[in-house]
Amino acid sequence: MSFPETRRNTPPTADAPAVELLRIDKRFGTVHANREVSLSVAPGTIHGIVGENGAGKSTLMSILYGFYRADRGEIRIAGRPAAIRNSEEAIAAGIGMVHQHFMLVDTFTVVENVILGAEGGRLLASGLHRARSELSELAREYALDVPPDALVGDLPVGLQQRVEILKALYRGAEILVLDEPTGTLAPQEADHLFRILRRLKAQGKTVILITHKLREIMAVTDRISVMRQGRMVAHRDTSATTVGELAELMVGRRVLSEVKKGAAKPGRDLLSVENLRVCDDRGLIRVHEVSFAVRAGEIVGIAGVAGNGQSELLEALAGLRPVARGRILVAGEPVGAGSRLRRHLGLAHVPEDRRRMGLVMPFEARESAILGHHDDPRYRRVALFDWATISRDTASKMDAFDVRPADPRRITAAFSGGNQQKLVLAREFERDPLVLLVGQPTRGVDIGAIEFIHHRLVAMRDAGKAVLLVSAELDEIMGLSDRILVMFGGAIAGEFPAGRATERELGLLMAGAGSAGRERGAP
Repeated sequence: MSFPETRRNTPPTADAPAVELLRIDKRFGTVHANREVSLSVAPGTIHGIVGENGAGKSTLMSILYGFYRADRGEIRIAGRPAAIRNSEEAIAAGIGMVHQHFMLVDTFTVVENVILGAEGGRLLASGLHRARSELSELAREYALDVPPDALVGDLPVGLQQRVEILKALYRGAEILVLDEPTGTLAPQEADHLFRILRRLKAQGKTVILITHKLREIMAVTDRISVMRQGRMVAHRDTSATTVGELAELMVGRRVLSEVKKGAAKPGRDLLSVENLRVCDDRGLIRVHEVSFAVRAGEIVGIAGVAGNGQSELLEALAGLRPVARGRILVAGEPVGAGSRLRRHLGLAHVPEDRRRMGLVMPFEARESAILGHHDDPRYRRVALFDWATISRDTASKMDAFDVRPADPRRITAAFSGGNQQKLVLAREFERDPLVLLVGQPTRGVDIGAIEFIHHRLVAMRDAGKAVLLVSAELDEIMGLSDRILVMFGGAIAGEFPAGRATERELGLLMAGAGSAGRERGAP
């Protein structure tokens, strides 16, 4: 393994920042991702970076980690210039990065993932033995308990994230970059992550945190930098700013933090679920005899800790997972297997995992924008696709949902996570469905886009559509829903009408405690 000139055992200059980025500039073709960006991060602190989707945050950190090379600018680590040309050199400089989408091998164990690329010689057994011992010590020191011999693919997402942090620490990281670390975590998992970050800080590590969740960044950081349209526009001590100020700096205008909506005017049942039973891929029952309805002109939210059947329920309703027992009706019509028939009945689906189920990463945006609707006659010219029409239609969707950059020919994987999400939302919303199934609509999305998405969901409700919302964000469930269902252990644990649920009551039901909402006046 070769190392750059800057090594992690190089003593820092007096009072030097842990990281300095000076006048970083980066273009990708016509996209100017970073525009003369400068940043200084003090050692032993938690430094937040916030900004809208496409503001350039992840690009900037990818330059620090050696994934990209800056067109211009300088990197300094501990006060000394560092030529970081790849991730190997970043690791040698004491930098570790936990990406938004984990870089793990599902079929490998925890310890095998941790040593991958750092096996320590020809004898793998000795490397595994040494790694297992070091992992045990790191887990104790930083509260990162993970079973070392478990297959990573069998672990919940919160434990997979700990594996990524352990990988970085095992390689000697003194500077840890986390990109949207709570995007796929339940609230309890996020709280544990923050305890880990505070412990890392207490041990002298420097943490750089990229997130869209301003309340979280206010709770855990010491200082915050704000990016907008590729530029660094502000730096604030966390104790001297507010969520409102940060939101305005990010978006360039005042942002409404509360959902504005009038009273629902529900009509007939558009989605009916009767005694539904759904199994997972191993044949285990994940949804137990669930029944409910969603009416025209209302939003029904499903709250629950991840792993309690919400995902399997949503997939079964969308036709992506078989139903073991029970019936699903759309506008009174029973639906058969498969998702295509359900689309023809007026059902649209925004999946929880946009990368695995909502998009094809190597496709151009215009191809991803017609997934599931490729048989629409508008997109056909005899037996071939009418790409000119598809491009115009995609450009219109991008404009309506502020997808950046608005380039229908751009590869889907090249968009930021939030812009990928907006592309999925545009595809499904613009079909004008009767029933909209939405899983985690604002996961990885910035505050300005959250406001826009919430407005569109309420507008669909007010247009007489039925909306079923699954979200890990309790604030989102409570702010948008007209009725709230709580799932625990694959069953409906309680139901609340709008305005009657408290965060405490919902939390108790999500944890398997408390009384059902039906006993408190729910219809």
